[in-house]
This record gives sequence, C-alpha cells and structure tokens, in this order.
Amino acid sequence: MKKKEPTFEERLARLQAIVTTLEEGESPLEESVALYKEGLAHAAACRRQLEKARHDIRLCTEEGTEPFEQPTGEEA
Repeated sequence: MKKKEPTFEERLARLQAIVTTLEEGESPLEESVALYKEGLAHAAACRRQLEKARHDIRLCTEEGTEPFEQPTGEEA
C-alpha cells in the first residue's frame, strides 16, 4: 500500500518545527544534520507544490478568467 504524501500545510508545519528545533541549538550535531536534510527535502517539496499551483492558476487565467488585480495602497 502506498504511503499518503503529506499536504503542503503538513510539510510547512514540519519545516517550521525543524527550524524551531535547530534554532534552539540543543540537539546533538548528528541529529541537527539529519533535521537540516529533512528540512531541505520539505522545503523543496513545498516549492514544487507552489510552482504547480502557480502553473494551474496560470492555465485557468489563459482559459478565459481574468487575473486578480493587485491591490493599491489606496484600496487597502
């Protein structure tokens, strides 16, 4: 049975937990290196998911929907 891939939100939460742990600086070196590698993998996966979402939105826009307007300082 194939293992379910983590969602973007799950990966981001894990990445934030890793950053917090590494910033505390209390983990042994070997564990810190392993966490760093895991964090890099989660960051790369999040980047791929964001790029796919951006691509999907671009396709929707090209199919006839109008892109979102950028808010101006006066409207905010």
